[in-house]
Amino acid sequence: MRRALAAGALVALTFAGCSLGDGDGSEEEAAETTRRVETTRVEVVENLGEDGSFDPAQIYERLSPGVVTVISQFPGGGSLLDDDGEGGLGSGFVIDDEGRIATNAHVVTTGDGDRIRRAEQVYVEFGDGNRVPAEIVGHDPNSDVALLEVDPGGLSLTPLRLGSSRGLTVGAPVAAIGSPFGERRSLSIGVISAVDRDIRSLTDFSIGNAIQTDAAINQGNSGGPLLNAEGDVIGINAQIRTASGGGEGVGFAIPADVVRRSLGELREKGRVDYGFLGVTTQALYPQLAEHLDVATRDGALVVEVVDGAPADDAGIEPGDGRTSFQGQDEIPRGGDVIVAVDGTALRGQDNLADLISLHGPGDEVELEVVRGDDRRTVTVELGRRPRRTAE
Repeated sequence: MRRALAAGALVALTFAGCSLGDGDGSEEEAAETTRRVETTRVEVVENLGEDGSFDPAQIYERLSPGVVTVISQFPGGGSLLDDDGEGGLGSGFVIDDEGRIATNAHVVTTGDGDRIRRAEQVYVEFGDGNRVPAEIVGHDPNSDVALLEVDPGGLSLTPLRLGSSRGLTVGAPVAAIGSPFGERRSLSIGVISAVDRDIRSLTDFSIGNAIQTDAAINQGNSGGPLLNAEGDVIGINAQIRTASGGGEGVGFAIPADVVRRSLGELREKGRVDYGFLGVTTQALYPQLAEHLDVATRDGALVVEVVDGAPADDAGIEPGDGRTSFQGQDEIPRGGDVIVAVDGTALRGQDNLADLISLHGPGDEVELEVVRGDDRRTVTVELGRRPRRTAE
């Protein structure tokens, strides 16, 4: 199985000119036309799903005007990217009345790690036919989020409300709106299939707490919203897992809480900085804990510590011994298990990465660490996360 980014490749682009109407060319009419074009119409959507019902038709009717198609052109003049399905054409959604639009970073960039390049030109196409140039305010390769901005003058904007990805229920109905295979503003519906998934980013670090859905997510859906019954955006559709290249009922969305943090920092400074602890871990579970004779049932077992990283400076260590258990070889024995971050208990190694990613460089975190029967609290000042891990 392979996991593909869900942006679509755009085969051809045609940019049509815009006509303001038939006039006699008088100065009075020109002035009136200018005033009309500069006016922004903002549609505020409320009261969806208040009775607990899920009404896809109403969600689409009222919210699809806020979903846009994002068209990217890259160096060399083409809009095609790599064969793995990155970029070219994707989706996005309006987030405020000032013309800001959220999408995926991979829709408006190419490459990964230190090789990321932004598109030379980006256009946003609205449901009413308007197609306007957009500026990339910033992109966040760690969370695969980008913030675009267009001149709102003359546009009709329907901002979508960014909700929360906390407390999501498996089985809850969801709707996805986007441009799969270039088919503008298409609706698909389904349920939340799972939560707390890990998906790849444009760096060596995973995106945690991702939402899995069986709503159809295909190439071109990237950057579009995943909506709950109330019409809140609970995630940005980003990836599909596929063996054939198409959507097979396993799509993934970046959770809204991750998106919110990313958009806020992109708006403020054009980039997002993440804290770095510098450990590789594996999940501890009760049977493995008993085998290792560790006084905790859950947590992140430290497998490796990066030399000179904050964890190394704080004295976090993997075990020197090695053991095999339940088909796993080379499990460290005698080292540290991180069981909590700032008082929040860990469910496993992925939860550790998610909690650290909420912090920036220079932040101090308190780690609760268990080694054998001993338990201690360690204060660590986080470093800056690199785009690539050391080889």
